[in-house]
Amino acid sequence: MTHRFPVKEIALQSGLSTATIDRVLNDRPNVSPQTRRRVQDAIRELIAQEGQLSARGRRLFFDIVVEAPNRFSREIRKATEAILPDLHPAAIRPRFAFAETRSEADLKSLFNRIGKRGSQGVCLKARNTDAVREAITALRQKNIPVVTIFTDCPGSERIAYAGLDNSSAGRTAAYLMHKLLGARPGVVLITLSQHAFQGEEVRFRGFRAELQRLRPGLAILDASGGGGLNPETGAEVSQQLKNTPEISGVYSMGGGNLAVLGALDQAGAVPNVYVAHDLDEDNLELLQNGRLTFVLHHDLKADMRAAFRHLLAFHGLGTAPSYSSSDIQIITPANLPRKI
Repeated sequence: MTHRFPVKEIALQSGLSTATIDRVLNDRPNVSPQTRRRVQDAIRELIAQEGQLSARGRRLFFDIVVEAPNRFSREIRKATEAILPDLHPAAIRPRFAFAETRSEADLKSLFNRIGKRGSQGVCLKARNTDAVREAITALRQKNIPVVTIFTDCPGSERIAYAGLDNSSAGRTAAYLMHKLLGARPGVVLITLSQHAFQGEEVRFRGFRAELQRLRPGLAILDASGGGGLNPETGAEVSQQLKNTPEISGVYSMGGGNLAVLGALDQAGAVPNVYVAHDLDEDNLELLQNGRLTFVLHHDLKADMRAAFRHLLAFHGLGTAPSYSSSDIQIITPANLPRKI
């Protein structure tokens, strides 16, 4: 059993004798499983205490870099600020860099500024492109760790991903769509903000594969590319509806639901099922008004807490979570949370 604590310290923490600790650490016979667990628990407790002592008085700057519509960025800020008290004794100072759209050149310039002024870590929501992966590598070469949030950049030098299990979300949407539509034929409209956001693309692949397995007769109409922004998303949907006004269901993976519903209304299309993501202000109101069937939600506070724990662990402060993909919550008008 690997450890870095004196035998006497482990004995004091566990309440066992130093002789017993020595037998456990050296894997000698005649030691009960319960005793071994007590020693293992004591070592874990000492590691946690050591991390708390190391963190005390430390001030760390974490940069939260996000490309998303303002309504979602506001939710990220709220979640981040809500968890800061949970991370004491370290004093974390988040610095927010939000943009509704961000070019690769803009991101590279921003990362250069972060590298020059210094940072203890970056939480990044960005498109999965070669340029973004190269920018992550440049930060890692300066010993600045990056955790991707809500959408991943696989193959990059990010240290972890924190956010929704997007493949499971897509499959869940397909399963519920199949059950709610029953035997109705028709077309399912899907919208992504951009296919280059890996999280949404994974949702789409999971949804398409599961829907084709369950309901091979349902066609999929792709109206993606609006960036989750209402004007652009509305224009994309209106264009696609010109030739296919009969829509049975909608799966909105990238937001802009006010615009999607506006385009559907204008085309006279009335879907039987409308699935959206995230409980932002728009979606809460649309759920309350019965315009959305259900929303696939995940706890942004849990996601940001996991991201920060990864960054803290990189600096030797505490331990990283063993699993940081958050679970899906299915929210309907009947189970709206009292407080987000």
